[in-house]
Amino acid sequence: MTCTHSALCFPHPYRISIRVDPREKVLEDTIQKIAVWAIPVLVAVVFHEVAHGWVANRLGDPTAKNLGRLTLNPIAHIDLFGTILVPALLIFVNSPFVFGYAKPVPVNFYNLRNPKRDMVWVALAGPVMNLLLALGFVIIAKLLLPQEREAILSSNFLMAVAMMLKGGLLINISLAVFNMLPLPPLDGGRVLVGLLPEPLSSRVAGIERYGMLILIGLLYTRIIDRFIDAPTAFILKLYLSIL
Repeated sequence: MTCTHSALCFPHPYRISIRVDPREKVLEDTIQKIAVWAIPVLVAVVFHEVAHGWVANRLGDPTAKNLGRLTLNPIAHIDLFGTILVPALLIFVNSPFVFGYAKPVPVNFYNLRNPKRDMVWVALAGPVMNLLLALGFVIIAKLLLPQEREAILSSNFLMAVAMMLKGGLLINISLAVFNMLPLPPLDGGRVLVGLLPEPLSSRVAGIERYGMLILIGLLYTRIIDRFIDAPTAFILKLYLSIL
C-alpha cells in the first residue's frame, strides 16, 4: 500500500514499523514509544472486556456487573502480564506489531436466558467493539489531523497524536481479527461452539483445555500470520479508504 499524504500512512499492508525516520527522532526513545502506545492498548483491551460484560448483563448474567467489571476504569481490568509486560516487551524489541489483553470479564453462561445462543452474542461483543473503536480512531484522525504529511512531521505533538491514532487503528483491528480465530478460548471459538449442533459443539468446547498451548505454538511458529494477515489487511484498507 502506498501513501503520499494521508495522516495514517502505513508502509506495509497492515504492520506498523516502530522504527522512525530522522524527522521522528523525538519518538525513538523506548519510554516515549510506550507513552504513545499505552493509551491505544488500554482503550482496546478495556473496551473489549467491558463489551463482553455489558452484553452478558443485558442477556441475563449480572456476574461482571456485580464484580464491578462494567467500568472503563483500567485499574479494574489490567492484567500485569497481558496489559503491561507483553506490550512493553513487544515495543522494546521493535516488534512490527503490538497487542495485549486484559483480565477476562467473568461470564456465567448458565445465567443467560438462552445460554447456547446468547454465548454467541457475548463472544461477538468484544471483537465488534474493537472494530467500532478502530473506526473511531480513523474518524478522529480525519477530523483532527491535517491531510498533508509534511505538516504532521513538522510538529512533534502532531506526530505523537498521529502515531497514537495509527496504533489505535492497528491494535483494534488486529485484536478483533485475532480473537475471531475459531479456537477456544478465543471469542471465535466460543462463537463456533454456540453455532455448532451437538455433539460437535461439545467436542470443539473440549479443545479449550489445550487452546492456550495451541495458541502459543501458532504464535511462536508464526503460522498464525497466515490466518490473520489477509483479513487484517483487508479491514485496514477498508478503513483507510475513509481518509
